[in-house]
Amino acid sequence: MATEPERDCPLCPRLVAFRETWRAAEPTWHNAPVPTFGSLDAGLLVVGLAPGVRGANRTGRPFTGDYAGDLLYRTLLDFGFATGTYDARPDDGLTLVDAAITNAVRCVPPENKPTTVEIKTCRPFLIDTIAAMPKLTVILSLGKIAHDSVITTLGLKRSAMPFGHAAAYDLDAGPALVSSYHCSRYNTNTGRLTEPMFRAVFEAIRARLPAQG
Repeated sequence: MATEPERDCPLCPRLVAFRETWRAAEPTWHNAPVPTFGSLDAGLLVVGLAPGVRGANRTGRPFTGDYAGDLLYRTLLDFGFATGTYDARPDDGLTLVDAAITNAVRCVPPENKPTTVEIKTCRPFLIDTIAAMPKLTVILSLGKIAHDSVITTLGLKRSAMPFGHAAAYDLDAGPALVSSYHCSRYNTNTGRLTEPMFRAVFEAIRARLPAQG
């Protein structure tokens, strides 16, 4: 079982070339596949699409260093899925509580858009990550592409579980799937996703995963 690709993962030529370009331009950045953040014993797994160039690709921690992370981590803290202080740095001391965060594609893609082939090629890591989480109760997918990738990862039919904001699916076996519009700056600036809408998703998740202690 391989839940994480190696640092110099060769599987996607276009992503390898993009990675090497950024390694040359910014040698102090992470510029490698971004590993899952949090414990595999968690009950909640948040699945995004892919690292952002100046976010996780720079910092090496999912959703860290860009606007989407500001909203995501603030909400995780508010609902007890994280403790500490989020300061957009991987060494800020923030700790997840009964939660983990990963991406459907672990390497940064040009223009934040992985191809269908790249999503498929990286999917075995998501499959193994989910399989390695014995207490997994809820998967939160951020955006339609992540949602569709999770559906395929679970071996289910996309047509039976269409993406929709705050959509929730109770599966016959395994974790429930909850979906949200991606917490990107574009979505929040255009009003497609408001903070109350995002918080409502976490209220539903918290109802399924009562806080411990």
